[in-house]
Amino acid sequence: MTASSENDGATPVPLTKASEHTLEPPVWSPPDEAAGTTPETPAGQTRTKPAHAADPSDGQSLGSLVADVTESISTIVRGEIELAKVELRSSVKNVGVGIGFFVGAAAIGIFSLVFGFIALAEGVIALGLSRWAGYLVVFGFMIVLIALLGFMGFRKVKKVKAPERTIATSKDTIAYLKANTGSSKRP
Repeated sequence: MTASSENDGATPVPLTKASEHTLEPPVWSPPDEAAGTTPETPAGQTRTKPAHAADPSDGQSLGSLVADVTESISTIVRGEIELAKVELRSSVKNVGVGIGFFVGAAAIGIFSLVFGFIALAEGVIALGLSRWAGYLVVFGFMIVLIALLGFMGFRKVKKVKAPERTIATSKDTIAYLKANTGSSKRP
């Protein structure tokens, strides 16, 4: 690649790659204590400490360093909490919309049962029964189904027991607190 010089505009000047002019990282060598020199970089410059290196001569005490670490950790934790809030908002919104869809599907399903029972009654009528007898057969089927589901539900609910272990541990905790609080009263 070439570029024209700004001086005369006609003489092309070769462009070099940026990597040809990059500085190599400084190489550390122990200081020459007798001469009082410090290690130098390949470019001939004196090497300095990184800005983040802790040095007692910087005037920062151990307490201020601990405060800096505590502040950094606090910032990280707050950031993580904000990220969790954003993710949970999205999840809760999706759950709410999903529940809404399920409720809509259930409502439509319940209302559709009416049409199913009507179709069943019409099918019984098509077998040769009179109209009133066909609907009466379907009504009887529905009553038997209701009774069966009700009985099964009653049996399941009857099996529910009180949380006995939770109640027992709660009573033990209350008794312990009463015993220890009562004996440690201040005059």
